[in-house]
Amino acid sequence: MKLLTHIPAFLKNKYFLSLAIFGVVILFLDKNDFFAQMDRRKELRELEQSKQHYTKEIATERKELEALKNNPATLEKYAREKYFMKRDNEELFLISEKSDNSKN
Repeated sequence: MKLLTHIPAFLKNKYFLSLAIFGVVILFLDKNDFFAQMDRRKELRELEQSKQHYTKEIATERKELEALKNNPATLEKYAREKYFMKRDNEELFLISEKSDNSKN
């Protein structure tokens, strides 16, 4: 009984104790605890950034596709640059650049 007299009054309060237990459960013990929520928010931010990146990529690809559909000169340029295509009366020379790391 002597131990109970030294406990502060707010720790004897049933509302405070229930609120403290509820807080511990919500912060640490629940499957949707505080740390899991923070991880999900971080993942959501990363996903939103990647969504913005891919949205920009899609927009540029659509512009390029429209240019390829509507302009034959652009189509020829694309075929020459990407697939190394050539006309029948042409010769194609590929020159590779040497890197600076190959100096011995």
